[in-house]
Amino acid sequence: MTRNGNGMSKPAANEVLLVTSGDLRLSANQVCWPAQRDMEEKLTAAFAQKGIKLVRAHAYDEALKHGFLSSQRAGMDVFMNIHPEARLVFATAAWQYSHHVLPGLRSHRGPILTVANWSGQWPGLVGLLNLNGSLVKAGKKFSTIWSKDFTDSYFVKSLEEWLRDGKITHNLSHVKQFDAAKLSAESRELGTALAADLQHRKAIMGVFDEGCMGMYNAIIDDELLNPAGIFKERLSQSALVAKMRTVSEAEARAVYDWLVAKGMIFALGKDGATELTLEQVLEQCKMYIAAVRIAHDFGCDAIGIQYQQGLKDMTPASDLAEGLLNNADRPPVFAEGTKQELYAGGPLPHFNEVDECAGVDALITNRCWTALGLDPSTTLHDVRWGDDYKGDGVDGFVWVLQISGAAPANHFAGGYAGARSERQPAMYFPLGGGSLKGIGKPGEIVWSRVFVEGNALHADVGRGTVVSLPQEETGRRWKETTPPWPIVHAMLHGVTRDQMMARHRANHVNIAYAPDAKSADKALATKAAMFDALGLKVHLCGDALSS
Repeated sequence: MTRNGNGMSKPAANEVLLVTSGDLRLSANQVCWPAQRDMEEKLTAAFAQKGIKLVRAHAYDEALKHGFLSSQRAGMDVFMNIHPEARLVFATAAWQYSHHVLPGLRSHRGPILTVANWSGQWPGLVGLLNLNGSLVKAGKKFSTIWSKDFTDSYFVKSLEEWLRDGKITHNLSHVKQFDAAKLSAESRELGTALAADLQHRKAIMGVFDEGCMGMYNAIIDDELLNPAGIFKERLSQSALVAKMRTVSEAEARAVYDWLVAKGMIFALGKDGATELTLEQVLEQCKMYIAAVRIAHDFGCDAIGIQYQQGLKDMTPASDLAEGLLNNADRPPVFAEGTKQELYAGGPLPHFNEVDECAGVDALITNRCWTALGLDPSTTLHDVRWGDDYKGDGVDGFVWVLQISGAAPANHFAGGYAGARSERQPAMYFPLGGGSLKGIGKPGEIVWSRVFVEGNALHADVGRGTVVSLPQEETGRRWKETTPPWPIVHAMLHGVTRDQMMARHRANHVNIAYAPDAKSADKALATKAAMFDALGLKVHLCGDALSS
């Protein structure tokens, strides 16, 4: 290495630097570190095959027992010593907080490559897509790639291209620009009318503490959001905890009893440190009631709870409450001291992890699906992982879509009777709390993602089918990911695995069901027309309109 005037070391011609970001939670970083170390060893060998030495820009910490950058300050300090023109690889095998590295990457001038291992064990692919979406929003050029063992031809050819040209070009032919003139008059007119109504009677998204887990890509500036007729009510998670204290035990018990009567199973134990307890569940029921009441107090049309940092140290996880909010059929909540039911007859759309892009999507979905007489239950999911499957009428790549328990029961086979609540992993949620777990019912879906690029709002929309896999295969996929969380087996129409990874601008994807392909096409067309009329730049992905 050579040094410039600022003392920064410039790597030799055969050297590439590596950085990686982790969680803020020490327990998560320690648990996930072995997978990260294993991935880095494979990646280092792949670079060595090309005559390149992959050099870590920050060392393993013997005291902390991991080698992740675990704070924004730590990332800034490391980047102070990275030459701005160095070839740089960001590699992850676990969920990571993008803001740990984003400040350094934004000012970096050399070629940037983001890499993840193709594994469901820890949400490394989710972390990769979050950083990619954040870099897109920031207007920062980068290349990206993924692999199971870093020896397959797709990875090897992509790596060769990056080392030679400083960039990787993926096949994005599945993305087509939307043209409202090609829609039926019915869909175009309905979408336009719904947009005009939203801009006339403006909507409020209640945001319980903006920004979650470093997800820069999930924050929409007011200047971009407001022209669509959507405004934020900035709320505090401390207010949510305070409101929970005003909910009576009887009210919480009524929610729990309602769910049990519907057939939902709670996997209860006695040791709160490792098991789900009734006390934890009742606290989650209080959160559900408190969230609805606060939303009503502020006139919110949708709400988002950050749910991790801060809240996890005060109450059990919010996932059960979030799943209930997103469902059209849910326990009634009454205004305090009255019999006035709040938001009766439908969901109160919730955007998990305060992903405001998903919040806009959920709000638009709710309007479109309701106008069409369809079930407006919707949710976001992590683009977690996937694998090929052949048999039982299924032949192709099947995605594992998974979120930490906030999916609505109407999306499950059997509804509430097909749902369970299991304790959230202790490394993420020390105070416990249960998920809303189920298997996605077979059927037609519309998937979408709102994102920020070029200082403008965009929306990717597409179609998919949720398939039924045998119990053994579902169990394998749960074991490869996070068993307490709901799971969806999704096949995306006209979009390959690698096209989805190369294009998708976020760790999250929104889904909503339709009763059949014709209804799904009509719903997608209406939604695309509404997005377009609100000023979003709409992109049709794959076989978005199949009929």
